[in-house]
Amino acid sequence: MEPPPRLTRIRLMLVGLIMLLAGLIVVGAAVQGIWLSPPRPQPPAEPETPAPQASPTGQQPAEPDQKNPPAPAAETTGSAEPSPPRPVKAGKSDPPVRWAAAEEETPESQARRRMVEHQLRARDITDPRVLEVMGRVPRHLYVPENLRASAYADHPLPIGHGQTISQPYIVALMTQLARPKPSHRALDIGTGSGYQAAVLAELSKEVYSIEIVRPLAESAQKRLAQQGYKNLTVRCGDGYRGWPEKAPFDVIIVAAAPDHVPQPLIDQLAPGGRLVIPVGRFYQELLVIERRADGTVRRQPSIPVMFVPMTGEAEKRKG
Repeated sequence: MEPPPRLTRIRLMLVGLIMLLAGLIVVGAAVQGIWLSPPRPQPPAEPETPAPQASPTGQQPAEPDQKNPPAPAAETTGSAEPSPPRPVKAGKSDPPVRWAAAEEETPESQARRRMVEHQLRARDITDPRVLEVMGRVPRHLYVPENLRASAYADHPLPIGHGQTISQPYIVALMTQLARPKPSHRALDIGTGSGYQAAVLAELSKEVYSIEIVRPLAESAQKRLAQQGYKNLTVRCGDGYRGWPEKAPFDVIIVAAAPDHVPQPLIDQLAPGGRLVIPVGRFYQELLVIERRADGTVRRQPSIPVMFVPMTGEAEKRKG
């Protein structure tokens, strides 16, 4: 006789519950064993032996001497005296040797670097020697002290007596157009504060500079001497007729504008020499005049400019 269906269903439910409880007990015991079992101890790792590295020459470094270990390096304190600067070696045709001290980073050196990058290199100054010198000569020492904050700005500055120091780009451009070399003799007309003369002295063997305003000539001569230039001579005089006693010149740069090109300056050019000069009254143009090896002269215009007028004999000979 079969049990009633309702009783059968109850038995099946009880069997199911018993099996479920048994499964939960087994799983719980396993989990508890995992949680409570202590971790297995790991064997200690053996220290790695670094592979010997090759020296820059490709040879293996020698093993240290265990019997005679090297002595510890001496400590350097802030009171140690700095090593003396090393002289810059010059070639046979280079300017005289000058001492070059390592320049610390200063606001002026940062301004000078920005000047070279943004005002010169970003335009058309490509001569690496000109860029290097413009980045090294301290222009702020060639302007009045009250204007030193603007020394590296992209414009000319007054230096007194109605004269100015040209903007950095114009100094670099005229120097690049003149193409000075270490064996060259250069003539700088219109010394002013001496900045252009200093740039030429860095790039040429000899520099002769003429300034018609005596106070400017005297202060420039003193300033350039303080900067250590031995290959540069300044004199007070009229630059219209150049410096015949020291001619011929491979480079002539004029920093004042006559209304015509002085013939004495052309006559004092050496074969292959270049004269860079602003010419004009109301409208001025920068000219490059080159004496060729055969004696002929070539004139080439560059850019419009604005310089102070050349005084002295140039005023008397206005056309």
